[in-house]
Amino acid sequence: MTEGESKTGAGPAGRATRRGAFSVRALRRQDDAGVGRVIQEVMTEYGASGPGFSIHDEEVACMSAAYSGERAFFLVVAAGDEVVGGSGIAPLDGGPSGVCELKKMYFLPVARGLGLGRELLHRCLDAARDRGFERCYIETHERMVEARGLYESAGFEPLDGPMGETGHHGCNRWYLLDL
Repeated sequence: MTEGESKTGAGPAGRATRRGAFSVRALRRQDDAGVGRVIQEVMTEYGASGPGFSIHDEEVACMSAAYSGERAFFLVVAAGDEVVGGSGIAPLDGGPSGVCELKKMYFLPVARGLGLGRELLHRCLDAARDRGFERCYIETHERMVEARGLYESAGFEPLDGPMGETGHHGCNRWYLLDL
């Protein structure tokens, strides 16, 4: 294994084998098309493909460039060479300097229900702390029930409205976590 990569495999029998088929590693330039495909598929699956959703962000076309900054961080979940999920953090656009945003946390169905989302969430939050962020913001949609449950179980508190200037006016659920 290389630095930034971990084999997942812990868990009850039956799940361990399936989860063990995935690796978690830092985003690479050759992952850009795969990450973009995951975002497109998942956002479409949840009916979040219209205006005001992250599916239209310019960074989707070249995630490795978007997350190459000093205060940014992005991980992918891969099955062999195929990207099946990912998530990252970056400073919140138009937000206070101590606030980052958990961004682009999406998984194809094959990678769901295995604890990979929780693993990426915690690794992203650790990266946010390491980069000096004090709070982490996330915006999502009411239809993304599983994601909201994950955020709430990690201690994210609901907000009454959005923060920053993300342009994601299609999102209708907002959360903040003190790091």
